[in-house]
Amino acid sequence: MKSRVKVIFFVILLVFVSSIAIGGYEKNIIDKAKSKENLYNQVELFADAISLIRSDYVDEVDSKKLIYGAMKGMLSSLDDFSQFMEPDEYNEVKLETRGEFGGIGIEISLKEGMLTVVTPLVGTPAEAAGLKPGDKIVKIDGKITKNITLSEAVKQMRGKPGTMVTLTVWREGLQKILDVAIKRDVIKIHSIKKANLIEDKIGYIKLVEFQENTPRDLEDALNKLEADGMDSLILDLRYNPGGLLDVAVDVAEKFIMKDKIIVSIKSRNKAHNAMFRSNGRALHPDYPIIVMVNEGSASASEIVAGAIQDNKRGLILGTKTFGKASVQTVIPLKDGSALRLTTASYYTPNGKLIRNQGIIPDVVVGKENRVEKKKDAVDLFEELEKNGLEAPKEPSGKKEIEMDNQLDMAINLMKTIKIYKSQKG
Repeated sequence: MKSRVKVIFFVILLVFVSSIAIGGYEKNIIDKAKSKENLYNQVELFADAISLIRSDYVDEVDSKKLIYGAMKGMLSSLDDFSQFMEPDEYNEVKLETRGEFGGIGIEISLKEGMLTVVTPLVGTPAEAAGLKPGDKIVKIDGKITKNITLSEAVKQMRGKPGTMVTLTVWREGLQKILDVAIKRDVIKIHSIKKANLIEDKIGYIKLVEFQENTPRDLEDALNKLEADGMDSLILDLRYNPGGLLDVAVDVAEKFIMKDKIIVSIKSRNKAHNAMFRSNGRALHPDYPIIVMVNEGSASASEIVAGAIQDNKRGLILGTKTFGKASVQTVIPLKDGSALRLTTASYYTPNGKLIRNQGIIPDVVVGKENRVEKKKDAVDLFEELEKNGLEAPKEPSGKKEIEMDNQLDMAINLMKTIKIYKSQKG
């Protein structure tokens, strides 16, 4: 009798659980159907709006212009990096990846809705003109940049070498608006700017961008410095806006031992998640390393710094990085236009999100500038007050000398590390 009761109870329980499962499955189907219906309703609303504009707007409007405008608004509403590119804008992007183009040499982003300088590229007109990371570009040639897209901003700043463009920027440190006139030039990007021994057998490499040829160039530089007796390395990634993911992995692999995590990618579609490990090609894993970063270090620079930091391969020195490390996938469309869509985020080996967070250095050191004034010089701030929001193109009678206290600190810290290692040995 008891056995029969147990069987009946089990059958009832099974039916109950099955009902819940079926109910949940049905609910999931209903939810998906409602979502699809909602999407169709919104698309119908969009089609109605286009029809009304075409029939009732005061002037005749080209259909492609309407669709392109809607695409730009749709992509810009997602995040600061997703965008719709018209065919000529997409061609500009492809031109840039070849490493040579006419412009001012600046990496920009949309940050909190404002066109923001990530970094001026080393050795370019933008750097020579004094643009700094964090500058907010409020006008380009007198045109307000409110609601501008990245592709539109790039298009306005590009141009024939020798022509001028004036950027009006808001600089937080001064709390003033500055006009910066810049002469365009042919921008040739070389990934390594400096590679030399500085003192006490400390090697110094200034890496300014991650390009296809960067791993080879870095390998050549490391081999030369090692042949000259280098026993420690300072890798300077300040003002490096990043570049290619696989190049960042190749660079990190030169210093990180086999099977160590370098970076992971996580997206909404778990099938697209990926984890990159060092494959054992590390040829330079033994000597102490200090990686220098600042607010102009972004994307691939943050991947390398995070890998070095989390794998305890070296120290990170400087200021917090930009926090841009996310995956933008460029998807061509059939009419020659393209979508640049944020599809995933980068995480450090310890699982820290880089996007909007940045890499926090182990040793935080801000940068100091010393200003040398001539006796008859007029102070820049007095000129700003006198002219209101208008600023002189060049501060008259004044020269700013940058004192690289961050590099000085890195050198002194490296000397201390080497003394400690020798005593411990």
